[in-house]
Amino acid sequence: MTSLEMYETYELTAGAQPLRAVAKEEAFAEPQEGARRALNVTVALLALILAAPLIIVIAILVKLTSPGPVLFCQARVGLNRRDRGNEGGNSRRRLDYGGKPFTIYKFRTMSAKKSSGDDQVWARPDDPRVTPVGRILRKYRLDELPQLFNVLRGDMNIVGPRPEQLRIFANLREKVDGYAERQRVRPGITGWAQVNSGYDANLDDVRRKVAYDLEFIARRSVMEDLKIMLMTAPVVVFRRGAW
Repeated sequence: MTSLEMYETYELTAGAQPLRAVAKEEAFAEPQEGARRALNVTVALLALILAAPLIIVIAILVKLTSPGPVLFCQARVGLNRRDRGNEGGNSRRRLDYGGKPFTIYKFRTMSAKKSSGDDQVWARPDDPRVTPVGRILRKYRLDELPQLFNVLRGDMNIVGPRPEQLRIFANLREKVDGYAERQRVRPGITGWAQVNSGYDANLDDVRRKVAYDLEFIARRSVMEDLKIMLMTAPVVVFRRGAW
């Protein structure tokens, strides 16, 4: 079953708005989006204040336990504000990446000698590139904390589809139905797909997550964001889907 078929099943059973409505430019211009954005920025600010001591400790541990920078920075595909049907047309952004590229921040969890921002492959269980401290950070998803700054910069929300690397995105949008539609909303640190699935390992995992993402986009709201934020806590604490 393709991701679009999965979404259509959800559409029929849950009465979601059709995918053609989800994909319109209004997806990020609706009044609800302003309220969602305000919620996500507020939560990011509060989280940064509360997590500041932990962020400092993690930064020190990363720096002391392995050579290289504290932060890992990598280009990801963000929100697509282009008109539908004009993705490859005239625009200040000459290349169609599928969305506006931005730099995502994470605590470095891999050896600096074996990993760089140009590496565009999925991590895998028992990845030899992962450092001992990095393995702990990844288990509890603490490496994602610097993305709170991405939220404040406007690149991301707390809740939304996960942003993908540029080359991987270009490959997946050719192979997975509906993949590019995820970019009609801001990407997120957590999301409906993340609380229901683990890391991607193959195309079937991607199709399943895209179906979840399209479901989220169809029914997104302030209350939906709050629900997903609350659902994220047990996912992190009990390490569901993490390695």
